[in-house]
Amino acid sequence: MMTEAGLPVAVGLTAKINPLVLSLMGGAAVAHGATALWDVTLATREREVRPVEQHIHSFLEVLPLTAAAFTACLHWEAVRDGLRGGKGATDDWRIFPKERLLPTGYLASVAAAVGLFVALPYSEEMLRCLRARRRKSLAGGGEAL
Repeated sequence: MMTEAGLPVAVGLTAKINPLVLSLMGGAAVAHGATALWDVTLATREREVRPVEQHIHSFLEVLPLTAAAFTACLHWEAVRDGLRGGKGATDDWRIFPKERLLPTGYLASVAAAVGLFVALPYSEEMLRCLRARRRKSLAGGGEAL
């Protein structure tokens, strides 16, 4: 899920917005939604998923779609070019760096924030899940990794 959200963010921050980038963002948003559905389906079979957790996940689930929609609104010409069905310039379907690159300090700050507020919590949750699985296995309740 981090890749499904992270790749569009990275491309959106560093590449020129064109139909290919918008398609990538939209595809990643759809993939993220499908993964979220699979994740909650699996989780509800294994444990109780409380309303607060469901609400938090529903918010997180729509973020990639919201980001893609905001980007499309800000770059309507790229949406229009994409709707022409590939009849535009061949550059519409290639990745190019932004004409005005964002400052390195800004990109580093975004990367640090993602690491602190996304990667670190995901890693901590994964460790907790692995520990719980190991405890369950040792108690005779399932398979170990």
